[in-house]
Amino acid sequence: MKFNYQIRLLYLFIGFVLPIITFGNGKENALFTKGNAYYAKAQYKEALNTYQQILTEGHQSAAVYFNMGNASYKSGDIPSALLYYEKAHKLAPGDNDINFNIRFVNLKTTDKIDPVPEFFLFNWWKSFILSFSINTLSVLSIILVLCGSVILIVYFFTNSIFIKKASFYTSIILFFLGIVSIFIANIQIGYFNKHRQAIIFTSSVTVKSGAVERSASLFVIHEGTKVNILENNNGWMKIGLVNGNEGWIKMSDAKEI
Repeated sequence: MKFNYQIRLLYLFIGFVLPIITFGNGKENALFTKGNAYYAKAQYKEALNTYQQILTEGHQSAAVYFNMGNASYKSGDIPSALLYYEKAHKLAPGDNDINFNIRFVNLKTTDKIDPVPEFFLFNWWKSFILSFSINTLSVLSIILVLCGSVILIVYFFTNSIFIKKASFYTSIILFFLGIVSIFIANIQIGYFNKHRQAIIFTSSVTVKSGAVERSASLFVIHEGTKVNILENNNGWMKIGLVNGNEGWIKMSDAKEI
């Protein structure tokens, strides 16, 4: 009897509480639908303003940033399109549509920079870590832990030796997979925190050897180019390119992703 009571409580939590937590953002959904309607009518400025309201409300999602990227691209604003696509990529790095649009819009930029080859194991590990979104990993970890908890309840209340063994080992596996999901999510967050990047928004930027105007000029980059942020110093930003080149630009010339 006690077992059935706990199961009913769990079903109540899954069926009633979780939907409220997950779908309780009615205002954001309404704004998102409104923005999509503007976009469908080719009113891209209005669509961007509407999507921005969602961000102002404190809600971020890959879908919002992705649509902002689309609206910016349709408006002819390549740097903003790349900025929003890259923000969407940070939230859903494994999304094929986002990654395709990033590659496609990069073809519209001036600078074509070949990256330094990386060790294949590092590439494999990075691809694996970035295969899932944070939201997917978070939901997956919750589901795995919940399922493990349910099966563990079965272990405590069943009288069958076979079911006891099966439920015990199954719950251990599910808890372990839940912990792995949390671990991967933390690694992904750490990766993006460590690899700070920005998009150049000035049409043409001369990269300097130091964080002062009179420093020697090293090379020139153009709007839409993605750079790695290595250091900030008194209104200047030390950047690195994928080909290994480094230098300093004014922080006002770029927007951090």
